[in-house]
Amino acid sequence: MTKKMFLISTFWLLIDFLSKTLIEIYFHVDSNFPILKNILYLNPTHNKGAAWGFLSEYPGIIIITTLLALIIIYRYMFAFKKNKRNTLAFGLLFGGILGNLLDRVLYGYVRDFISIYIFKYSFPVFNLADIGICMGIFLLIVAIIKGEDRYATKSSGK
Repeated sequence: MTKKMFLISTFWLLIDFLSKTLIEIYFHVDSNFPILKNILYLNPTHNKGAAWGFLSEYPGIIIITTLLALIIIYRYMFAFKKNKRNTLAFGLLFGGILGNLLDRVLYGYVRDFISIYIFKYSFPVFNLADIGICMGIFLLIVAIIKGEDRYATKSSGK
């Protein structure tokens, strides 16, 4: 892991933890505070499961799976070209995963608080760690499409 990647991960982990803590201090769990009426709300919740509450009865499995994912991602990152986008991608990914893992270890659940409604669809409540994970994955998909991983074919011309 490069120094920049470590700094990005640490920064994202800290702002995630700070945002969750501030929301928990100033808002009640399951309150619904509008930021953009009918679109964006602060809605603090406790998620004992993975995405959409999956495996909520098995927190140990989620923690073990998360640790295995961190190890796999760490080993996989060396297969990618070293550039700013990939450094950002892995930094956000590690920071986000560690942010949610920290919550699980400290509290037994993940503190989510961002709620979005679009066209009467209510997306699952999420947090900044989840945003970092999604942005990191998106950036890695871009890198794979551009042929910046070791599995890219030589004929791609990149």
